Amino acid sequence: MSRDAIAELVHRYSNAVVYRDVDQWASTWAEDAVWKLGPGREVNGRKAIVELWLSAVARFDAIVQNTVNGTVSLDGATGTGRWYIVEHFRRANGESGILLAHYDDAYVCVDGVWLFASRELHQQYQGPADLSAPFLNSAGIAPTT
Repeated sequence: MSRDAIAELVHRYSNAVVYRDVDQWASTWAEDAVWKLGPGREVNGRKAIVELWLSAVARFDAIVQNTVNGTVSLDGATGTGRWYIVEHFRRANGESGILLAHYDDAYVCVDGVWLFASRELHQQYQGPADLSAPFLNSAGIAPTT
């Protein structure tokens, strides 16, 4: 399989976020997948992952998630990758902002379909669009000023 199949998976995921398409979003995950959203925030299994996602997106009026670049390494029916995202959002309380982050992924091919075996989110920035909140470098460290 080519990098294109993984890029399609990643883009289907982001598209489902924008349109809140739970069926499309759920279809990107393996049954026994793991979603890591930060220290102490790990969810196991597609059903639990989808339940968490539904409760999370309910707190937003709008989300536009753009996948901007990524890397992929495949080995037979498994693989790994890293994809960077830019997400613009407006919360239900009216607060707006952006998220700059990347996902470290593991992939598995099940019955000829590539799925996420795991996704681990690494945030570099979340806050106002003017970048006035703390901004982390690629090692997760806030630069000193």
